Amino acid sequence: ENKNNFSGLSGLGGTKRFGELKKSIGTVSQKVLTSNLRSMEESGLLTRKVYAEVPPRVEYTLTETGYSLKTVLDAMAMWGTEYKQKTQ
Repeated sequence: ENKNNFSGLSGLGGTKRFGELKKSIGTVSQKVLTSNLRSMEESGLLTRKVYAEVPPRVEYTLTETGYSLKTVLDAMAMWGTEYKQKTQ
């Protein structure tokens, strides 16, 4: 069963480190974000690059497919915001 949650995708506009993503998303636990990022990597939506440094550095970048999905999700979020404003 694939319960794909795209929190993380909205925060990616380029290459970002885990901490930057977590900060840009807001209230999400490290465990949930890690799980979501892993799932999105397995689905081909983003790439994960690990640097052999101390402390370890990991960067996430959207793939072409990830960018195309982000465009759709961003449009849906904008629609939701506009709809909410109209109904208040």
